[in-house]
Amino acid sequence: MLTNAIEGIGSAPRKPLDELIDELNNKQVESLVHDAAKRYRELKLQIKVLGNYSVGAGLTVSRLNQEDQLQDLHRRLRTMPSYMYLNKHEQKLESIAHAYLDNKYPTGTKSQLAAIPRKGNDLEDDRLLRELRGKLEKVIEARAGKMGDYDSVLERMARLQQLQSEQEQLEDAVTMLEEQKEGYGQLIRLYYLDRKTAEASAMALCVSRPTFFRWKPAAAKMFLRILEWQRD
Repeated sequence: MLTNAIEGIGSAPRKPLDELIDELNNKQVESLVHDAAKRYRELKLQIKVLGNYSVGAGLTVSRLNQEDQLQDLHRRLRTMPSYMYLNKHEQKLESIAHAYLDNKYPTGTKSQLAAIPRKGNDLEDDRLLRELRGKLEKVIEARAGKMGDYDSVLERMARLQQLQSEQEQLEDAVTMLEEQKEGYGQLIRLYYLDRKTAEASAMALCVSRPTFFRWKPAAAKMFLRILEWQRD
């Protein structure tokens, strides 16, 4: 972002980043920060619109993305003892699955369902096996719903994750700025990202107007530097 904008300053060999930023006047710096803030607001809107897109079966792209994150969490949990994250009843279901699948879990939900016997050694096992089958059947039913074009769904999920990553990068830049200089990150968020007035921003920061306007150009330059550090 910044690199492209400031490459046109001159045709001389590329200077260190700090020198390039220092060559910008306050108006140029503010314009670049406003561009970053505009992009941030666009990202929020695009994430909201794309996340609410229905893919069928009562699911949205955002919900599918959350399910994808839950699967990642589940993969991490599998390296931990199950008693640390399963309640007693869930541990019973896990035990019955281990007992009747002989610790050999087929790949895929449908294969796992087919491998679960309909009858157990006693009535309690029968009940638990029915419950386990029912849970797998619900998962299969949800996945088999009218999902629409699979490739299109994956494309939207990938786009959503890309937008969220870009938004998080801007959020991280604000956080890092606040860590470097107390009040500067809040100033960027209030005045640029949230488009508060100078008066409202100064009041939220508990500083005077002169202090706010003294902080503003310094905060903007530091923010641009952090954005470029992230790119590197």
